[in-house]
Amino acid sequence: MRRRLAITALVVLAIGVGAGAARGESFQAGNIRISFSGGFAPHALPRERPAPVTIELNSSISTEDGSRPPPLRRLEIALNSQGRLSTRGLPTCTSAALQSTTTESALARCRPALVGHGSFAAALASTQALIPTTGKILAFNGRRDGKPALFLHLYGTVPVRATFVLPLAIERRQKGQLGTVLATRIPVLAGGLGSITEFNLKIGRRYSFAGRRRSFLSAGCAAPAGFGLAIFPFARGSFQFANGTQIDTTLTRDCKVS
Repeated sequence: MRRRLAITALVVLAIGVGAGAARGESFQAGNIRISFSGGFAPHALPRERPAPVTIELNSSISTEDGSRPPPLRRLEIALNSQGRLSTRGLPTCTSAALQSTTTESALARCRPALVGHGSFAAALASTQALIPTTGKILAFNGRRDGKPALFLHLYGTVPVRATFVLPLAIERRQKGQLGTVLATRIPVLAGGLGSITEFNLKIGRRYSFAGRRRSFLSAGCAAPAGFGLAIFPFARGSFQFANGTQIDTTLTRDCKVS
């Protein structure tokens, strides 16, 4: 009886969490503020088998006093272990093929390996004021050191044209609910005068291989027997800055059994 009451309480909590999922999470450490949000689609998923999904991750970095945030040096995003990642038969791209390319030329070279897209914003320090810059992000399937990886292609044109390729290592950890980890080190931007202030990334891709339809990402809804809703930790973002500050924040989401 107690177990059933506990499960019922979790389901009620999940309804509340789902209603506020778009708000994301905010956290502050010293002068640095982080907003981290995200989710997945579709919301309704099978209980017993994985189905194709697309995930979306969004973050903004600011300061309490309006100054330029310290440069982000390492970004790690851990996703729920129930999600599956499949690259069998999916074409790959290399970091070398993406260097010094525009968004259009990167697509011309590596479109078959495209698995996501998004945007970014940054602030560049100058003697007079902060200079904002924005650009596009493309995510390509690849391999690094013999292991699965994503290559994020960032391209902006203001105040100057610039291309950055970030290798995003994909690691599968055996312990914990958040066992699929995407991690990257951020290079020095504009000689140390640039700071990333926002990124938005959507990842998902369906493709065919060996006569079968496949999905780069898939997941099911592991709701308890007799219930049509489940609550779970969806993603944890870990942000490490050049000044030594580290901020961690976790998103909790829910799914519905289809």
